[in-house]
Amino acid sequence: MLAILEGQLQKMRDAFLPLSDEQALYRFGAGEWSIKQMLGHMNDSEQIFGFRLLAFSRGESQAIPGFEQDEYVANANFDAIPLSDLVAQFEHLRHANLLTIRHLTPEMVARRGVASNKEITVRALIYILAGHVEHHLASLKDDYGIQLTK
Repeated sequence: MLAILEGQLQKMRDAFLPLSDEQALYRFGAGEWSIKQMLGHMNDSEQIFGFRLLAFSRGESQAIPGFEQDEYVANANFDAIPLSDLVAQFEHLRHANLLTIRHLTPEMVARRGVASNKEITVRALIYILAGHVEHHLASLKDDYGIQLTK
């Protein structure tokens, strides 16, 4: 799983960095997120899922509330942030999560907690980190029409 998470760093660079800031304002339909907003949402999610896996790996017993992704995006002003900064933010968040994950013991990975009113393991959160990125990269290709290089 570490190799997949690490490999996604280059996939993200390849997908987003060729775009201009103007291109990254594109929305494929009314009410849909811009490319920048999608990337901002990916960053929010990377940070939130990373916090959840850290907390539960450390034995947190308090439930962690969910988050309303559309409200987060609406209140973030992602379209005003340079695309290169949004990509850099993802890289920093992913590197931090990788450093945490690399040092988890098998016992820590098996721990559970409650997030968004659902019980979840640290292992599942690690897979969610990877799956969330793949989901949005597929959307970038299928919904936004961006040709991914690899």
